[in-house]
Amino acid sequence: MLAGIAAHARRRRDPKDPVDTPLLEQRPAVGETRGIALFCHGGTVASLEPPRERALSVARIKAIEQFVHGTAAERGIATALVRYRLAGWNGEAADAYQDVRWSLEHLREEHGRDVPIVLVGHSMGGRAALRAGGESQVTAVCALAPWTPPGEPVMHLRDQTVAILHGRGDRWVPPRLSAEFGVRARRAGARVARFTLPGGHSMLRRAHHWHTFTRDVVLAGAGLEPMRADIATALRQASPEGLAVPL
Repeated sequence: MLAGIAAHARRRRDPKDPVDTPLLEQRPAVGETRGIALFCHGGTVASLEPPRERALSVARIKAIEQFVHGTAAERGIATALVRYRLAGWNGEAADAYQDVRWSLEHLREEHGRDVPIVLVGHSMGGRAALRAGGESQVTAVCALAPWTPPGEPVMHLRDQTVAILHGRGDRWVPPRLSAEFGVRARRAGARVARFTLPGGHSMLRRAHHWHTFTRDVVLAGAGLEPMRADIATALRQASPEGLAVPL
């Protein structure tokens, strides 16, 4: 179970005020759009409420999205941040995953079906991004402290590039979950590199490392830069070395 995020579903939303679709906040590339980074924020295990506007999970992924756009837009990277309909994953409904799939289709319709898309997700958003990693046009997944419970699907990630970064002191989503996920994903044929660094779940400690790691994965995933040397090395290394690289 997602340690520390074991909230249960609260009251249902007022049926007179439904949330039918996610919200997609976009920032354009400078000039031609050569790649898109879709950012997916965290949430909770079960909730039928919309995410809080000032939730830390939203604020942190938005800060990373702003950094990536500010440092990569001139290279042709557009960014998009999906705001989910509901704050919870909600069991088999997998609402965040469904919202990411909706966002991907929206981006395809707007930008065409030949623009590479890199998925970036934190916590529950990491789970949603990894779950959507086999979708068309997705060329890489950057999973930040992802919530990957035992049994999370991996077969769809065959031949996909997955870069994981997890804080060694994370008490909300234990780092062992992403380590175990990385092992299973590699066995399924995914190219996985996993890094760890000091700090917890909020990505506040050594924030610049979280930001630059994400930016570099996005640029490489979009085919605009070679993969950063340490990540490229980890992708080639056998397990467990390539799945426990200190950053």
